[in-house]
Amino acid sequence: MAGRAARLVLLAGAAALASGSQGDREPVYRDCVLQCEEQNCSGGALNHFRSRQPIYMSLAGWTCRDDCKYECMWVTVGLYLQEGHKVPQFHGKVSLNAWFWSTVFHTRDTDLTEKMDYFCASTVILHSIYLCCVRTVGLQHPAVVSAFRALLLLMLTVHVSYLSLIRFDYGYNLVANVAIGLVNVVWWLAWCLWNQRRLPHVRKCVVVVLLLQGLSLLELLDFPPLFWVLDAHAIWHISTIPVHVLFFSFLEDDSLYLLKESEDKFKLD
Repeated sequence: MAGRAARLVLLAGAAALASGSQGDREPVYRDCVLQCEEQNCSGGALNHFRSRQPIYMSLAGWTCRDDCKYECMWVTVGLYLQEGHKVPQFHGKVSLNAWFWSTVFHTRDTDLTEKMDYFCASTVILHSIYLCCVRTVGLQHPAVVSAFRALLLLMLTVHVSYLSLIRFDYGYNLVANVAIGLVNVVWWLAWCLWNQRRLPHVRKCVVVVLLLQGLSLLELLDFPPLFWVLDAHAIWHISTIPVHVLFFSFLEDDSLYLLKESEDKFKLD
C-alpha cells in the first residue's frame, strides 16, 4: 500500500511535465484496462457484452474497450481518494462548441467528435471577432472587413491544419483560443465604452462580454464533478444559456437602432 501511495505521489508530481492526463498515465489504470480487455473484449465474453449492451449505447458506438476505460477510470478514482489524493483527470479533461458538435462530442467522445468540438469552438470565437469588425468598422469601410475576413479564414485554416496534420496540442489550442478571446473581449468593450452615451443598449453587450469572460474561467478550472455529474465544463455550458438570451436582446436593440438610423438618413436624402 505504501509503495502504491508513493507511486501516486510521484505521478502527481510529474503530471505538469508530461503530456496527456494524469489518470491515463497511472499504471493501475493502464493495467486495469489491459486486463479488462483481455477478459471481456474477445470471444464469448465480447458476445456477452454486446448482447447485454443497451441499444442507445450501441448506436452511439460505445465499444467494449470504451467500457473498460470507463470502469477502470472509477477504479483509479477510488484508489486516489482512498490514498487521500485529488481526483485525477482522464482522457485530456474531466470533460476539456458550435452547439451541435459540442452536443455530439459530449454524447460520444472520439477523436473526430473531439476535434470537431474544439475546431468549432475556435470558429465561434473568430466569428465573434469578425462580427465585431463588421459592426465597428465595416459599415464605413467594407473593404477592410473583407481583408480582415480573409485573414481570419487563413488563421483558422492554419490552426486546424496544425492540430489535424502535425500534432493535436491541447496546450497550444488553449493558449490560442484564450489569446483570440482576449482580443475579442478588448475590441467589443472598447467599442461599447466609446459609444455608451450615444447607444445606451450597448450596456447589455458590456454585461455579456464580462459575464462570458468570467464564466470562461470555469474552462480553466479542474475539480472533481459535483455529484460525479457536473464538472466545470458542464457548469460553463449551463451558465452560458441566459447570457446568450441577453446578447440576442442587444442584437435586437442594435438592429432596430441601425434600421431607424438608416430610415432617418433616407428621409434627409
